[in-house]
Amino acid sequence: MFRKTFTAVALSIAAISAAAAQTAPATTGTTAPTPPAAINATALESGANSFTEGQARARLEQAGVTGIGELKKDDQGIWRGRATRNGAAVTVGVDFRGNVRAE
Repeated sequence: MFRKTFTAVALSIAAISAAAAQTAPATTGTTAPTPPAAINATALESGANSFTEGQARARLEQAGVTGIGELKKDDQGIWRGRATRNGAAVTVGVDFRGNVRAE
């Protein structure tokens, strides 16, 4: 009788332990932020740019650029303008691939 009771208790503990090990960890409901677009060190590529000014501005903001002034698309299809990055005034550009450059 003792052996059957002991076996039943041991199996119950093992089942509970296995179920607890498979429980998903609690989440806080927050998601990881999207990493900002990188600032390119290479030259921007010319080409037919289908980005709108708003989309180009969003790319710059994702790259950490602030204080974005007027953007104009040049004859090479690159959105160019003036902005601030790390507290310094810079010239920025967004090419047809969405690459961002600040100088």
